[in-house]
Amino acid sequence: MIKKRLIGMVTVKDGRAVQSFGYRRYLPLGKPEVLIDNLDRWGADEIVLQCIDRTRQGVGPDLDLLERVSALGLSTPLIYGGGIRTVAEGIAAIQAGSDRICVDAVLHDDPKVAEGLANALGAQAVVAALPLSKTYEGIGWYDYTIGSSGAFHPELVSLLKSGVISEAMVIDWQAEGRRGGFNMELIDGFPVPEVPLIAFGGLSEASQLSEALARPAVVAVGIGNFLAYREHAVQQYKLQLAEHPLRPAFFENVLVN
Repeated sequence: MIKKRLIGMVTVKDGRAVQSFGYRRYLPLGKPEVLIDNLDRWGADEIVLQCIDRTRQGVGPDLDLLERVSALGLSTPLIYGGGIRTVAEGIAAIQAGSDRICVDAVLHDDPKVAEGLANALGAQAVVAALPLSKTYEGIGWYDYTIGSSGAFHPELVSLLKSGVISEAMVIDWQAEGRRGGFNMELIDGFPVPEVPLIAFGGLSEASQLSEALARPAVVAVGIGNFLAYREHAVQQYKLQLAEHPLRPAFFENVLVN
């Protein structure tokens, strides 16, 4: 059976790791390297490092941060997102230490860049980050650079169907930072059912994580704020989700009983 994954999410703004609430309010948590090192030691299956202000500032990916993280010698695969607007910037992020990259704003502005990234790096290296919300018209796709939602563009649907994106991260941006807030309708109503999905945003309770993981399209769940304050949170989640095909819970190579 193919393993599913529990992903630790680290959100960075102005160079600092933050706790995010719906892309609107932020609480500082400290150095992102420290949080990433902890997630690596605690047994996360993958880590997403998302720098949420790089695109808006027009400064490209944070290669200095990636190099500092790379120097930690992580054993956990790393996905980087933030500021990637060109194929060259995506390649640079991989060269700086990321295993895969995540694209968001460029899917609104120039979706062909994702195709170019897949050609250069392989489709398995490209993840689409899609902030979504449930609306009266269906599912809305949020563009955080302009602060509004719209329908899925036909070009995005075509891109997802083409296979140049390995996975889509379904982000319930309205529920981000809110306990138990993730809306499962975002998964059930996703317009391209053949794309593997990562669920993120307001996922906090084991029962809720189990509900998401039970859906065949969901290959991973991402947890951000709710991993930041308890040292053994990753292990406890995994123990509570033992009925799903996750890696066993480990802490510094010691199995948690």
